[in-house]
Amino acid sequence: MQNFPGVGVSPGRIVGPVRQMPRPLAEPPAGEKLAPGTSAEDAAAALTAAAKAVQVELRARAAAAAGDAKAVLEATSLMATDPMLIKASVKLINAGTSAERAVWEAAEAVAAMLVNLGGYMAERATDVLDVRARVVAALRGVPAPGIPASEVPFILVAEDLAPADTATLDPATVIALLTAGGGPQSHTAIIARSLGLPAVVAAAGVDQLADGTEVYVDGAAGTISTGPGDTERAAAAAWAANASTLSVFDGNGTTADGHLVPLLANVGGAKDAVKAAAAGAQGVGLLRTEFCFLERETEPSIAEQVEAYRGVFDAFPGKKVVVRTLDAGADKPLPFLTDATEPNPALGVRGYRTDTTSPGVLERQLAAVAEAAKGSTADVWVMAPMISTPEEAGDFAAMCSNAGLNTPGVMVEVPSAAVTAESILREVDFASLGTNDLTQYTMAADRQLGPLAALNNPWQPAVLQLVRLTVAGAVAEGSGKPVGVCGEAAADPALAVVLVGLGVSTLSMTARSLAAVGAVLATVTLEEAQEIARLALSATSPAQARDRAREKLPVLAELGL
Repeated sequence: MQNFPGVGVSPGRIVGPVRQMPRPLAEPPAGEKLAPGTSAEDAAAALTAAAKAVQVELRARAAAAAGDAKAVLEATSLMATDPMLIKASVKLINAGTSAERAVWEAAEAVAAMLVNLGGYMAERATDVLDVRARVVAALRGVPAPGIPASEVPFILVAEDLAPADTATLDPATVIALLTAGGGPQSHTAIIARSLGLPAVVAAAGVDQLADGTEVYVDGAAGTISTGPGDTERAAAAAWAANASTLSVFDGNGTTADGHLVPLLANVGGAKDAVKAAAAGAQGVGLLRTEFCFLERETEPSIAEQVEAYRGVFDAFPGKKVVVRTLDAGADKPLPFLTDATEPNPALGVRGYRTDTTSPGVLERQLAAVAEAAKGSTADVWVMAPMISTPEEAGDFAAMCSNAGLNTPGVMVEVPSAAVTAESILREVDFASLGTNDLTQYTMAADRQLGPLAALNNPWQPAVLQLVRLTVAGAVAEGSGKPVGVCGEAAADPALAVVLVGLGVSTLSMTARSLAAVGAVLATVTLEEAQEIARLALSATSPAQARDRAREKLPVLAELGL
């Protein structure tokens, strides 16, 4: 038996054969020139047509997807006809280079530039290279690289997975995901959670396994082993038997002693919201409004935004819907809003800060949210991402008031917001902890990078302390203003118990996680959750914090979580 430790990002226990993602397309020969009889104009036209065809195909996939998958595909589709990429390619073609070689070299240069920028922009390099392979395949008239076809279910393995592939996985065929690279907040991890697929990332060496090798995957523990025996098969069978328990949420988030903890959904649009409501979500804790903006070269009109938001509000009549204003910048650049030349976009003008460089966009978005709310019975709350100071919180609250929105709040993603939560909550009505960004900013560890996966872990005691400080700030403020969590940490049933023990009032997650979190919360009293939280807080490492919590929650092993 061979073991491959990694980072578990989506729970589940599976036994099955592996299939490796096909290797990338062969590189066009260096120095390859235009074929005899082919003019530079014809080659440039062929390249432009191929790029457009790739964009059309990716947009078609996006139209059939929802939520995270839709956003990922739309963002990637923009890369296919990126002016910088096309212009650089055509310049090489005009100098006599073949279309295939031109786009190959141009994309290499763009990707290198993004890597040098670091942070989120470095993660976009993968998207550029994925688009490059698709354009070259279109020029060659061959199928684009993608998920292998198979008549039997299999476990998909790769060095890392391109956004366009992870976004369109068929869970009936692909039963688990394994990557040698990537991090806990990579595209692979996010899509795996949204599809409910067991997944392990940053598992060095798994991309060397031969096709057909049978392995056992534990997505909660983050372990992979070859040659599964009776014990592993029994664990996988138990997981399958519990699948029904972990797929149905009764719509009642509560601890064993009746302490209410509403379980809300993170959604990316109306389709997501309808599915979340059907899954029993008690409201929306995070509406990612980027879905309105990502595929646009220009700002959508107020009327377009109203229609999009109202679709979400109508899915939750009479229930809370928390709208996050546009979180543009960093990994979500927008042509009309984002400065692509920023040296460190993760620490740059993103989220609420874009109002300082592009005033009016946020004001118009708030007007659209307010107008959409008028036509719905949903209880609409609004929060701004990347708030760092009480002054910013107060400015945002004033903007909400001017728009006629009565419940302003802030995302706590920056450590300064957690440390000054008492002052910030004097300005607004609620806070929501975005644990993905809070973790990366606390640990100075890019959440997309596999080598930093150990640092970029929400179980880090420093991150838990900042959650505690945020809740303590709300209590000290004196009016009992709620503090929720809408980061992926809320989807971890063990961590959800710790968060409740720390005083978090609501948990918001992908709809597929509701049942598992609800099932585990129902087995502990509030006092027990508080004791588990104390044990986690006193740990000296994320592994120790997690182990201490799990030891007190035997139900996790019973359910395969």
